[in-house]
Amino acid sequence: MPVTAKDILYEDNHLIAINKRAGDIVQVDETGDEPLDEKVKKYIVATYHKPSGAFLGVVHRLDRPVSGVILFAKTSKALERMNAIFKNREVKKTYWAVVRNKPANVSGTLVHYLVKNTKTNVVTPHLKEVAGSQRAELSYRLIGELGGYYLIEVDPLTGRSHQIRVQLSTLGCPIVGDNKYGYPRGSRKGSICLHARRLQFLHPVKKEPINIFAKLPVDGFWERFEAF
Repeated sequence: MPVTAKDILYEDNHLIAINKRAGDIVQVDETGDEPLDEKVKKYIVATYHKPSGAFLGVVHRLDRPVSGVILFAKTSKALERMNAIFKNREVKKTYWAVVRNKPANVSGTLVHYLVKNTKTNVVTPHLKEVAGSQRAELSYRLIGELGGYYLIEVDPLTGRSHQIRVQLSTLGCPIVGDNKYGYPRGSRKGSICLHARRLQFLHPVKKEPINIFAKLPVDGFWERFEAF
């Protein structure tokens, strides 16, 4: 499905943010499916009549089954500066996750050391540092309950692969639909109930506070949590 104006959460001369659909890949992979960065390029070319093409830099990534805010750079200067902002952890990322099991503690901080198996694309958590591991830290809090499902807000301090998915699973709270990390069944839509809700940072050029907010997917389930 192409990117349209209704998918745009924020745009100026330097940046463009999209409300990513679950199932979209951010960059090309072995599946050969059209990636989101190419769809955004096509949108920019068509909207601003750029027959010679458009620059677009990938600032960060979201897993394929995850929805929500994804940010791209429209200039090389913005890309370089946004890369530094993310590297220096000068960005606040907020996610919403729906789980079936209520966490024992309604809020807390999780620290693990994650090892990714590149062959299986599965991440294993450890409580102590091990060879090849990366430190992962997040804070979470329970913010709502609806029909036997629990809504958890997550603020990751680090940006490790599958971090939120595997760390919530260690609480006994696998994300709904995420059978890779402990939920009993997967989604027929190829999605999981993890949504990048908000992205906050200082604009790399304008030096103004930016707060990008993504509405929840409208799929018959997610939107019921919008009131929270």
